[in-house]
Amino acid sequence: MKRQFLSAVAALALMGCTQPSSETANDAATPSDAAAVDTVAPVVVAPGDDALRASIAADYTANLQSLYEHFHANPELSLMEVETAARLASELRALGYEVTEGVGGTGLVAVLVNGEGPTVMMRADMDGLPLEEQTDVPYASTVTGIDRRGLESHVMHACAHDTHMTALVGTARQMMDRRDDWSGTLVLVGQPAEEIGLGAGMMIEDGLFERFPQPDFNLSFHTFSGIPSGHITYAPGYAMANVDSVDITVHGRGGHGAYPQATKDPVYLSAQIIVALQSLISRELSPLDPGVITVGAIHGGTKHNIISDEVHLQLTVRSYTDEVRDHLLTGIERIAHAQAASYGLTPDEYPDVEVEEPYTPAMYNDPALTARAVSAMRARFGSDSVTEADPVMGGEDFAQYHRTEAAIPSFMFWVGGTTREQLAAYAQQDIAAPSNHSPLFAPDDPQTSITMAIEASTAVAMDLLAKPTEG
Repeated sequence: MKRQFLSAVAALALMGCTQPSSETANDAATPSDAAAVDTVAPVVVAPGDDALRASIAADYTANLQSLYEHFHANPELSLMEVETAARLASELRALGYEVTEGVGGTGLVAVLVNGEGPTVMMRADMDGLPLEEQTDVPYASTVTGIDRRGLESHVMHACAHDTHMTALVGTARQMMDRRDDWSGTLVLVGQPAEEIGLGAGMMIEDGLFERFPQPDFNLSFHTFSGIPSGHITYAPGYAMANVDSVDITVHGRGGHGAYPQATKDPVYLSAQIIVALQSLISRELSPLDPGVITVGAIHGGTKHNIISDEVHLQLTVRSYTDEVRDHLLTGIERIAHAQAASYGLTPDEYPDVEVEEPYTPAMYNDPALTARAVSAMRARFGSDSVTEADPVMGGEDFAQYHRTEAAIPSFMFWVGGTTREQLAAYAQQDIAAPSNHSPLFAPDDPQTSITMAIEASTAVAMDLLAKPTEG
């Protein structure tokens, strides 16, 4: 196994990207509990009725395994999920849901109205990544695709969106079969373009909450390679970060490398800016307010002995609160301009600072909804199998569904994607599991990942949509 595709199991599985508009931009990942893999209890059947679990297992054997393998073998890139969306729509329509396609591009919405009561929305993302799959699963992707910019690449589901769609279908079936036991409305969303941070916003702009029942609660989950299968983690409150991409064009006055006194070297100025930017984190933010500024790329110059007249810096900026985000973004421009002034450049030569829009806002797990959902999941799996994790600085555009005027309470949880045995084997070799967005990652026990996600999602939805008790 190639070490260059491995990341620290106990850390965030970063998605190898910085720009929300790039093909691999969104950082849909979470902290892993895999560091404690030896102490994580296997999933246990809760006392009482286990008919739900038996029904899900039967459905996986009869239907969902082949559906998952189809999705895995036939991924499509962001905003190009035409066949994927059609298959997902067909599956949900066959179950009796009213399905609308073409929402926000290739997105789809399936609705089941089942009497009076709250409305619960569940989202599954659909897009794959521009990677050539290097797993050894028999249903590995061999397809190529052309992205929205006309570039061709290999495509694979390296972030487990295939498990998300399969679990959405499985949950839809369980909720349909149990509609005598709940009352309200269920809205199921197949979302495009999560990997580039655009799909949720596109669906909202296309009238998701006007054309269809507006939810009282938003739910989603994500399969994560660093968590043991049979285990669920969550983070109340801020769980994932604001993700901003910032481009700085540093201007200078070029010339011969032997005569720097006749120039204004933008490479030198860029170095001063890069160092000074870290003072925003270390000296301007409270130690209790997390923030990250990473300069991920520097482009400038052509030859050893030529001082160029321009350097391009590419930054990713992470935060949780709007206040910290604003402080970092305004501070970046302030520092860049101040460094240029101290170097003797005129105001018209100051660096150009551009913040890319749209950005991915921080994902906030509503504390009350989180507590209720966790209680429902622990009733099914036991408290040892559903544990709290730390928030991370990755990003997820599921956050957009909360960031509307309605401020709909939202909750995302994470499901394990690698067996305990395999994680232990990696640990013995002193290597990490292939992370999400690695060409080596596919869940090695997809049945457990998918069926646990279905059971958890169904349990939470049934709790939120429970019929009022008579009294």
